[in-house]
Amino acid sequence: MGVQIAEIIPRKEINLSLLKGKTIAVDAMNTLYQFLTTIRQQDGTPLMDSKGKITSHLSGLFYRNISLLSEGINLVYVFDGKPSHLKEKELNERAERKRIAMEKYTDAKKSGDIESMNKYSKQFVKINEEIVNESKEILKALGISFVESLNEGEAEASFLARAGLVWASASQDYDALLYGTPRLIRNLTLARKRKTSSGILVDVNIEFIELQQVLESLQIDRDQLISLGILTGTDFNIGGVKGLGQKRALEIVRKFRYPTIIFDYIYKSGKYVMDFNWQEIFKEFKEYKGNGIKKIDKIKPDFEKVKKILLERDFSEERVDKALEKLREIEEEKKQVSLKDFFN
Repeated sequence: MGVQIAEIIPRKEINLSLLKGKTIAVDAMNTLYQFLTTIRQQDGTPLMDSKGKITSHLSGLFYRNISLLSEGINLVYVFDGKPSHLKEKELNERAERKRIAMEKYTDAKKSGDIESMNKYSKQFVKINEEIVNESKEILKALGISFVESLNEGEAEASFLARAGLVWASASQDYDALLYGTPRLIRNLTLARKRKTSSGILVDVNIEFIELQQVLESLQIDRDQLISLGILTGTDFNIGGVKGLGQKRALEIVRKFRYPTIIFDYIYKSGKYVMDFNWQEIFKEFKEYKGNGIKKIDKIKPDFEKVKKILLERDFSEERVDKALEKLREIEEEKKQVSLKDFFN
């Protein structure tokens, strides 16, 4: 779900060429959900091998990452750690939504409604430990580093960007801005079209958001941005302050400036309903200090390991070999650049 400030956030569309040579911290769980919901068959069934094990995530990680690497983009995946206790309500609501979607999917399957099966199957996707471990295994074999957050993946990705260990963080959600990432990339993919839940094809463009530009455009500072996010709703307080939209919330944040005064006004105004502890949520966004990583280690790809993983899961050997040839070319080019730098 993420923070609900999309309507008022300035952003610009960019070409992948801007990201060449840059290191991007990718929100792993966010990305895996994308793969598991979009890489599916017509009736909504995810890709599976002959043993019935899901392979959508492996397909997405393998082909997309090689494509991004071939564009000169360096990647670091960040996995979630233990969720904050503040997220319990959101997690419970997600579980309930998935339960309802599963019931609707079952009914659609009984009636042979392929379109509805496809629609509802995407709404009860679950990422289990096996999928996470398999994802880490294929990433390591591809030579792509990954780290784990103490809690939210976006928090650690943003911390890495603030610390200068990566250039930007990549996620579909805007929470990274509240965590202080200096740069946020959305829609990090080579695909230029995607299907909506209703099956309509829409354009997909890579979006680039700079925190400083956001703050200057909205005429606020980061504390005010966090306050704005809390007012409109985050995963820690779903729905935010009842009866308050994004534009009105921005007006309030600008007028009262300081978090304590902002929320004191909300509490005393009598106009709005605030049923959460804003200080706890504010602290979650403002005080995340990272998991202690000082350096991101480089990993060499293991071509044979990649091939072994994928062929065991019934991937086409011809397609795998073709993609791996690209990866070999990427590695060879890196060696040539390193040699050139050494002798210059």
